[in-house]
Amino acid sequence: MAVYLVTGGAGFIGSNIVETLLENGANVRVLDNLSTGKAENLREYQDDIEFINGDIRDLERCQKACKGVDYVLHQAALGSVPRSIEAPKTTNDVNISGTLNMLVAARDQDVQRFVYASSSSVYGDDPNLPKKEDRVGRVLSPYALTKKTNEIYARLFFELYGLPTIGLRYFNVFGKRQDPHSAYAAVIPKFVRRLINDQPGVIYGDGQQSRDFTHVSNVIQANLLACSATAPAFGQVFNIACGSSTTVLELYEKISNLLGKSITPEFRPPRKGDVKHSNADVEKAIKFLRYEPKINIDQGLEMTIDWYVNNL
Repeated sequence: MAVYLVTGGAGFIGSNIVETLLENGANVRVLDNLSTGKAENLREYQDDIEFINGDIRDLERCQKACKGVDYVLHQAALGSVPRSIEAPKTTNDVNISGTLNMLVAARDQDVQRFVYASSSSVYGDDPNLPKKEDRVGRVLSPYALTKKTNEIYARLFFELYGLPTIGLRYFNVFGKRQDPHSAYAAVIPKFVRRLINDQPGVIYGDGQQSRDFTHVSNVIQANLLACSATAPAFGQVFNIACGSSTTVLELYEKISNLLGKSITPEFRPPRKGDVKHSNADVEKAIKFLRYEPKINIDQGLEMTIDWYVNNL
């Protein structure tokens, strides 16, 4: 039976991947230092996984984690554009040096496939819509720079060492277990938490910025498909999204309606490093990975809000 290593497996996306892998009967190992991930995200699975408490900045720990592993699903990272602007060195150390450690360990331990999380932030100031993988602009934050660097390293590890790597550019992922309490929380859990508490959601800028909000189930599907993709996909990156676009104001209205709330949002100045518009072309992922986004934003919001109502 195949062995999967999920780095950052106690985090939002990682724990959802772990859950699905276990449902599919896989052997699962998790590497996480619990700096942003939470042990409670894995509590119900703790008897079914091998958990390594470790930091991807520790190469020896990475080597240990990769030993005997068939597939690495590398989700561990220090997320958030604003956090990267506040702490560029830490973001660099975790996201670039940590990912390089994982690539080295995967190469040394003869891992069959290295699938890693990239980000739509790499498109930077490119104004063209929809976003296509081979057309990127100037990155606007240290976070975006780290993700772009990871893509270059992964391509090199395939070309130089023959390690089959596949990068997934996530677009604004949301779903259950996404932390609404962090200072760097994403917009959907922030809106939900504030509206549940009868507080106005905070919108930075005019709310006309748009995003390709992607339910976590689509991301899980992409990771699993990447594990079985054929050689033409190796060394490449793929947009993982729904191929649709929703403004932040439209998002706020959708969430308000689902929660039965009517609270005017609070507007604040735009944030540095934010991309204005983000909408993915997913044709490349459809062609090479057989990816098919199955949960749209409306379905995803219903599922997610139902989870928050029962867990906040």
